[in-house]
Amino acid sequence: MTARRDIWLVSDGRLWRVRGRVGGDGGQEVSYDFPDEASARSMVDRMMKTSSGTWRDLTEAVRQEANRRQTH
Repeated sequence: MTARRDIWLVSDGRLWRVRGRVGGDGGQEVSYDFPDEASARSMVDRMMKTSSGTWRDLTEAVRQEANRRQTH
C-alpha cells in the first residue's frame, strides 16, 4: 500500500509556499518558499513526478467547503 502524499501551494500575496506531507495527518512534512508562482509550481511538478501513485486535485473541493462554511 502506498502512503498518502499531500501537496499544498499557497500564497500570502508576496511569498509562495509549497508544503508537502507523506503519511497523512501527523506525517513527515517539508516546506519550500519561493518569490514567484512559476518557481513554486515547478517545485509542485517535481514533487508530483517523484512520487508514485495517482494524484487528485482537490482545489475545487476545498474551495467549495470553505464557501459552505462561510454561509453557515
